[in-house]
Amino acid sequence: MSTGRKLVIVESPAKAKTIGGYLGKDWDVEASVGHIRDIPTPSEMPAEIKKGPFGRFGVDVDKGFEAYYVVDTDKKKKVSELKRLLKGADELYLATDEDREGEAIAWHLLEVLQPKVPVKRMVFHEITKEAIQRAANSTRDLDTALVDAQETRRILDRLYGYEVSPVLWRKVKAGLSAGRVQSVATRMVVERERERMAFVRASYWDVVGDFTPDGAGNQFQARLSVVDEARVATGRDFADDGTLKSKGVVHLDEATARSIATQVLDAQVRVTSVQEKPYTRRPSAPFTTSTLQQEASRKLRLSSKNAMRVAQRLYENGYITYMRTDSTTLSEAALTAARQQARDLYGADYVPDAPRRYEKKVKNAQEAHEAIRPAGDRFRTPAQVAGELRGDEFALYELIWKRTVASQMADARGSTATVKLGGTLEDGKLVEFSASGTVITFRGFLAAYEEGRDEERASRAAEAEEERRLPKLSEGVAITTLRAEADGHETSPPPRYTEATLVKAMEEKGIGRPSTYASTVGTIQDRGYVNTRGNALIPTWLAFAVTRLLEEHFSELVDYDFTASMEEDLDRIAGGDEQRAAWLHRFYFGHDLDGGPERAGHGLKHLVEDLGEIDAREISTIPIGDGIVVRVGRYGPYVEETIPAGVDPATGEMAEGASETPRRATINDDIAPDEMTPAKARELLEQSADDGRVLGQDPETGRDIVAKAGRYGPYVTEVLPEDAADAAGGSKARGKAKAKPRTASLFKDMDLASLDLETALQLLSLPRVVGADAEGVEITAQNGRYGPYLKRGTDSRSLSSEQQLFDITLEEALAIYAQPKQRGRAATAPLKELGDDPVSGRPMVVKDGRFGPYVTDGETNATLRKDDEPESITPERGAELLAEKRAKGPTTRKRVAKKTTKKTATKKTAAKKTAAKKGTATKATAKRS
Repeated sequence: MSTGRKLVIVESPAKAKTIGGYLGKDWDVEASVGHIRDIPTPSEMPAEIKKGPFGRFGVDVDKGFEAYYVVDTDKKKKVSELKRLLKGADELYLATDEDREGEAIAWHLLEVLQPKVPVKRMVFHEITKEAIQRAANSTRDLDTALVDAQETRRILDRLYGYEVSPVLWRKVKAGLSAGRVQSVATRMVVERERERMAFVRASYWDVVGDFTPDGAGNQFQARLSVVDEARVATGRDFADDGTLKSKGVVHLDEATARSIATQVLDAQVRVTSVQEKPYTRRPSAPFTTSTLQQEASRKLRLSSKNAMRVAQRLYENGYITYMRTDSTTLSEAALTAARQQARDLYGADYVPDAPRRYEKKVKNAQEAHEAIRPAGDRFRTPAQVAGELRGDEFALYELIWKRTVASQMADARGSTATVKLGGTLEDGKLVEFSASGTVITFRGFLAAYEEGRDEERASRAAEAEEERRLPKLSEGVAITTLRAEADGHETSPPPRYTEATLVKAMEEKGIGRPSTYASTVGTIQDRGYVNTRGNALIPTWLAFAVTRLLEEHFSELVDYDFTASMEEDLDRIAGGDEQRAAWLHRFYFGHDLDGGPERAGHGLKHLVEDLGEIDAREISTIPIGDGIVVRVGRYGPYVEETIPAGVDPATGEMAEGASETPRRATINDDIAPDEMTPAKARELLEQSADDGRVLGQDPETGRDIVAKAGRYGPYVTEVLPEDAADAAGGSKARGKAKAKPRTASLFKDMDLASLDLETALQLLSLPRVVGADAEGVEITAQNGRYGPYLKRGTDSRSLSSEQQLFDITLEEALAIYAQPKQRGRAATAPLKELGDDPVSGRPMVVKDGRFGPYVTDGETNATLRKDDEPESITPERGAELLAEKRAKGPTTRKRVAKKTTKKTATKKTAAKKTAAKKGTATKATAKRS
């Protein structure tokens, strides 16, 4: 019986809510909450599947690379709900995103739901009422080529990870992972750090002066550029090894520069050249995924992941178009809207006669979507959405609006003047100073927007140049020198990647796609391959070891051109020009499906099987100079220097019969690889060799009390007589247990350098006996994993500070025990209040829990993600996390059987035989399911 109802399935609850408001009462809009099924890991597979062709990868490599999919455990309830809604619908609309991943989600829904009603693929790139209604009336069929491309990517990543990662486990460290894109991105960051490590700084000098033509305040600054007809060397004239690479330039040292600065004050200086040329600057293209992430990082200090998260919310709530795109094109409606808005806000002079159309200049660009722009045929200005958007959402919308409108505005115009000043010094040298400045006469698009820069130094230089206005000058005019100073410089190593510049470099090399940039940058940090310092990405020593192994034994897999060519091949599959199974067969086996000759060295299977011998120790060794190396060990990186035993460091003489012994020291995470010089390494080795600072003797035992810096922080310990004997070369009797010295960590507010004996003895006295209660039960003050606490028998109570361990009295302890015991953590004030949740209507707050900060409305708790900061999280983000948590349903845990009484146990024993047959049958049925 026809119901007239239509079911629309989208990915996210927020998207479902927005779209539901645009469709009529006969439409049910429900969210799948992302993917509903995936390839399971071997441990998640049923026993009978694990024994078959899917057992190793979840992919049958011998039969067309068919993948074995299962519905995720936390999505089974959602699938049941979708099936229930489908029973009451006459039509099914699959309205997932219009990219490859969205097409694959739609295909998985189709495979799982098995609808018996007509199915339509509904696509749109913006969520406005007009766009949604238009999409509902102009549907299409599922694009199987896009599905094939996405499934190929998924299977490719599974094969890559499951074949290569075990090699890393055996040769570097257990638990590591390799990935088609993540390993290449890691290599890029490591290569940049290698360049910095090999870089040799070079110093060079020039002279900067203040000059004026008339002394009436028209002074300007100029810099020494030529000496005796030879150009003065600048930073770009030096190679990375510190040598001068440019010919025909003069390299000034400090003495020469100071001499010129002194002499030019008394020299006659005149204008020798004045050049003026037109200045034109064109606006940047509208945002793609890559450029949006770059600009959000520069201007809003958002990470790639956070920028995409905010953009996702803006898209789902109808403020911007789809945010995963590498196209810079705008629709005709968007061109008209941007031009009209620029004309209304800035005037007709600020809009060119014809619309600006941008073509993508990046490798492997896809023009499937529009650029990222404000949604709708008429853009809402930032002022119009200010009451609806707050925080990062408003800032990102304003950025997108400005960029889109500016892209359709006129060029900025002006003029650039370059002036050269010449003079002869007392020692006969001919010197030339240069100055330039730009005057903007028509701001054009700059009235709306100016693109940020990656390098702050470059930005400051550009600003200084553009804001400088030179006085009117002509050749031959005498110039007065007001000031001249020698100015020293040092060359700088290549700058480290930031998230923005890494995404830019990946895009330029054709590595990855708009949908993968943010996740790739996040993955290499989550895997421990890259750390951040400010905005800079710094590779860990672990990344050096992994990259070296991949470069030496899987060179093709981390080759930039090869990785880009794989992306091109996936594009061909998406376009229907390549067959999925044939391509995967060539990638994995190294030859065509028709059994053509296998190409030596090609094919992932061949690479893994013919690895040869890999020296795990050598792979994890990074030389840093002077015979010192960094090694990546099981417990982290350490520096090692092998020296002959018995060598006197002062004389270099070695005792007769001495053998080589290594000195080692742990490397802390706060030392970047390019900072690990031989000098720094020796400093760490000396610190490691230091047995600590002796604070004095314990008056009760007479033992030395020593303060040390350990791997897990500073601590104090006592030196036992056995330790002293061992240090002197003594040995213990066989079977005699070694006594353990008392050891205690310093409190958080204590400083190792200023620690005194009294405080150390207090630390070693812990746990401290506070006293006994009325029944004679002892109360102690102790420091534990979760902080300071009191303990009386099995009853423990938290203390508010570590200092109370020393100060708390018996009366105060008894008063604490007189209070009712709080279960769990004591209630604390919320970290932030976010307002009412739009679903439950209850107030949302951010709290600090045992496992980290979380947002709650009193009914639902959702843990904050890694990139969510409690201080800056927005109400929209809080509501989103709660909605995701509700959509997943309650967390289910296996029940633990409780102990039963003897009587109950007897009854169960008596029933065992009866239950045995039923249990066997039940297991067999479950196994078949």
